[in-house]
Amino acid sequence: MSDHRSRFLQLALNADALRFGQFTLKSGRVSPYFFNAGRFDTGLALAQLGNCYADAIDAAGIAYDQLFGPAYKGIPLATAIACEFSHRGRNLPLTFNRKEAKDHGEGGTLIGADMAGKRVLIVDDVITAGTAIREALAIIREANGIPAGIVVALDRQEIASETDARSAAQAVAAETGIPVIAVANLADLLAFASGNPELVGYREPLLAYRGRYGSNPTG
Repeated sequence: MSDHRSRFLQLALNADALRFGQFTLKSGRVSPYFFNAGRFDTGLALAQLGNCYADAIDAAGIAYDQLFGPAYKGIPLATAIACEFSHRGRNLPLTFNRKEAKDHGEGGTLIGADMAGKRVLIVDDVITAGTAIREALAIIREANGIPAGIVVALDRQEIASETDARSAAQAVAAETGIPVIAVANLADLLAFASGNPELVGYREPLLAYRGRYGSNPTG
């Protein structure tokens, strides 16, 4: 496992963003783990998270010009990543959106750098049904930007539905032709749990969950 993956999972565990037990998801599935990026709620945690994202982005080798953070969780994530890249000598433009259009002042739904003609990397926490990502793609294209890729913290690598063996990330990548990067995924979480004495007891429930809901790795 690459260093940024293990660092991210340990960081998520320390922040209580990654929890183990029994959690009923929006899909109705009962999961042995739950991830909530909202628990990265301090400056230090966000800075460390931005570092992990930046390493994953660099490792993917995607060509892009600026970042887009969809409201709401994508906003602090994209900001943290932009700050991290500034420390690395790259000054990235940043854009995010409002949920509702502002009817006074500068107006509109977009805040930040102009995306016209720019290759834009979308930053979010997870892909579930893919609805939020598709909305972000539409926003970028409406602003005459060029979607270049999508980066998320955790890919759960589970089937979108009983009739679709692909994960939501696989479905979005296939549908749009845009690469999807994850800082870590369920396979990484299994490896991480196996090597952690405090978590090894959760490995069997994780394997059972993957056996029931895991996506086809070839899409």
